[in-house]
Amino acid sequence: MDSIEISLLIFALVLFLFSIFCALAETSFVKLNRVRALALEDEGRKGARRLRIMLERPETTLNTLLLVVLVTQLGTASIISIVVENQYGTLGVAISIVAQITVFFVLGEVAPKTFAVQHPDKVALAMTPFLWAITKFAPLKWISSGLIVVSNIILPGKGIKEGPFVTEDDLKTMANVAAQESGIEHEEREMIHSIFEFTDTVVREAMTPRTDMVAVAASSTIKAALDLAIQEGFSRLPIYGENRDIIIGLVYMKDLVEHERQGKAENLVSTIRRTAVFIPEQKRTAELLRDMQQGQFHMAIVVDEYGGTAGLITLEDLIEEIVGEISDEYDAVEPAIEEIGENQWRLPGRTPIDDLSETVGSEIEDTEWDTVSGLIFNVCQHVPYEGERVVYNNLEFFVERVQGQRIVSVLVTKKEIDQNDNEDEIKRDASPDYSSSEQD
Repeated sequence: MDSIEISLLIFALVLFLFSIFCALAETSFVKLNRVRALALEDEGRKGARRLRIMLERPETTLNTLLLVVLVTQLGTASIISIVVENQYGTLGVAISIVAQITVFFVLGEVAPKTFAVQHPDKVALAMTPFLWAITKFAPLKWISSGLIVVSNIILPGKGIKEGPFVTEDDLKTMANVAAQESGIEHEEREMIHSIFEFTDTVVREAMTPRTDMVAVAASSTIKAALDLAIQEGFSRLPIYGENRDIIIGLVYMKDLVEHERQGKAENLVSTIRRTAVFIPEQKRTAELLRDMQQGQFHMAIVVDEYGGTAGLITLEDLIEEIVGEISDEYDAVEPAIEEIGENQWRLPGRTPIDDLSETVGSEIEDTEWDTVSGLIFNVCQHVPYEGERVVYNNLEFFVERVQGQRIVSVLVTKKEIDQNDNEDEIKRDASPDYSSSEQD
């Protein structure tokens, strides 16, 4: 082996070591995201600013880096093959290829990339000067850009879509993983998910329906309205005219107390009414929250598409969509979902379909209804009576208690899916066998 071949082997070794360096840089750069780079920059870490800038357009750095990686690996393999062929012939080349694959896989790929995955911040910051240099090196940029143009000609397409490089689903998944690894609490994970769902929720899903509204007649006295407000524990009450479908304004507890102390207890409550805000039931809750902040109001009357009163919604209702139920000493605590047996639950008729889906562990369609009562009404196509049994998919709903035309309590049983069953059906049983779930 002459001096030239020795020099070539030394050069190949240098290229191989450089390829290991590039593998570390590639994996750490791909592993990191702009959000993490911003956090590192806020911590004052050296090189974090340049790293954040490169991650704003990661394809620019990554394309150049991949070109460098390709050159180093092909260069190393080619040089070794030339030297081996001169010394040992074709058989030597075949043996060297197998050896190169083993060495490249273990030392050139697995080892450095595994280390980069385990220490992404540390490696990425250490590689930032190198990544910045090749990103700003004009000849490399020109070559990689030219090759990309050629690839677009051969395989025409719309090109690389710019962002978002961290999507809503990515953030939800990050929250799930962080909760599993005890990085954040379970309640924090739930709140993160609720924030994203909040932007997609409409007012109709969060409001108090008209049947549950506490309102006072315009013909009532201030004393009667004050007694009602104290009894129910509300600081604001809607005022209705001829019937509850016609809301003419609001009355505040502080106004009732003030006028009662002034000796005006027998005056009509309509004389101190305040203007009510009316909103459509399809309005987004996130938009309403901004309106409440800007307009400085805490209650709105929800109207349906025909102009009738659908319900009301308060600032507390909106906050509960994010943080969960908020109860004070005046709230009447409604029963929550109660597990009463294996694959069997008791729940209020107003339970949202999303909560039921989470409880039973299967996705339930919610495009035509928002609550369990809505599902039962739509399947029955009539007002159900106590003791009626409804089967929808693999869930059996037993209407346990009805108040007027309102479903108060429902028993839900998850059944094994039978391929011979229809998608939904109605069964009636005046005396169902629910011995394990009788009322106390």
